Amino acid sequence: MRFFQLSIAALIISISGVFSAHALNRQLSEEEVSIINEISAHHSAIEQMAGRFIQLDSAGTRAEGIFYIKRPEKVRFKYAPPSREEVVSVGRGFYVLDRKEKTKFAYPQHRVPLRQFLSDQINLFETNITDVTKTEEMIAISISDDTPIGLVSVTMIFDIATKELNQWTLTEPNGSEVTFSIYDTTTDIDIPRAYFSIPANYKSRSE
Repeated sequence: MRFFQLSIAALIISISGVFSAHALNRQLSEEEVSIINEISAHHSAIEQMAGRFIQLDSAGTRAEGIFYIKRPEKVRFKYAPPSREEVVSVGRGFYVLDRKEKTKFAYPQHRVPLRQFLSDQINLFETNITDVTKTEEMIAISISDDTPIGLVSVTMIFDIATKELNQWTLTEPNGSEVTFSIYDTTTDIDIPRAYFSIPANYKSRSE
């Protein structure tokens, strides 16, 4: 379960308004400000998205699967075998589902770092940006969020030309990391409502 608790934080990219003492210690350039605003606008305009993901943690544990996002507040990440897990948000919190045991574990939405990336409007400047690094092709934006487990940081890597998010790494207070990459994404899709539901026969389980 520990792996999937950290996975939830890593795979739900949203924008939090929580500010910590670790703030950006320099003035952003006009070009950086412009790019970040364009990234915010680009992702705010995306109502539905699907694609594939690869997830890798500090211990070398690898997982992959398919994800679906439908704003506002709906997401589903289905891990491929041998995993039997899914992570689903139906707008009232996140659930870790076990397809074999037919169980669900509720993970309150307010406990998920960066949870507001699923909202209608995204503004990266309403987050606690701690670092920005730019190359000719990519821009990396690091932000931090105060959570029940302490200060969690996320570094997101965007393609400057397309403004697409390609990868992000979440770091916990103890240094544990999860890197999450997405590919084969599409926004030309109409995701069925049933994809964001919890089966009625799944029993609740404790942590």
